[in-house]
Amino acid sequence: MTGPAVHTPTTETDPVVLPPARLGPRGATVGATGTTERARGTEPIESGETDPHGGDPDRPRGSDIARAALEAARAQQAERGLTPGRARRTVRRDAGESTRRRRRRWSGPGSDDRDPQTLGRLASRLSTQRGWAPRLANGSVFGRWAELVGQEVAEHATPTALRDGELTVQADSTAWATQLRLLQRQLLGRIAAGLGPDVVTGMRIHGPTAPSWRRGPRHVSGRGPRDTYG
Repeated sequence: MTGPAVHTPTTETDPVVLPPARLGPRGATVGATGTTERARGTEPIESGETDPHGGDPDRPRGSDIARAALEAARAQQAERGLTPGRARRTVRRDAGESTRRRRRRWSGPGSDDRDPQTLGRLASRLSTQRGWAPRLANGSVFGRWAELVGQEVAEHATPTALRDGELTVQADSTAWATQLRLLQRQLLGRIAAGLGPDVVTGMRIHGPTAPSWRRGPRHVSGRGPRDTYG
């Protein structure tokens, strides 16, 4: 029994007959092997055509449904302020940020640190924080002397030194030196009321200084001139 006859070229000039080629939907040539884009499943199906694998061509595929769900999840993360593909990080707030958040609240009817402050109050707070209070108090004794002891006393007595809480005062006459010694307790009370109780704790009052009668390196010991200039 013999099989079907096979056409075999007898000479070199006898042509080889191949199946006719046809064009695909987009002009792609389909040869004898029948390898086309639609056969590989990559060619989209036009509307109205029949899916060779079966099913409705207008019906969404599983990959389309998964892609739509992924896009919806990314949109929800974007609305929450999250970056797609990254885990949420816990943001730590420092004490300064907590303080700022507390300051955003409404203030009450009483005084507050945010209220306008006087320059003197701010300067006093700064001097206390920097440790300048003792030096400033010592300087206030000389700068506010007339305000502390009164104008009349200030015209006849001048502070000259302040060391370890003891104030040295120079009177312009012996009579005023005696008067200041009698008023020493009252003067200390005025100074304590104006500067504080620990600034000046005592006073040393001197009268006018008598001129020196010494002439040259040699002199005779004796009483010398008396205080006749006060």
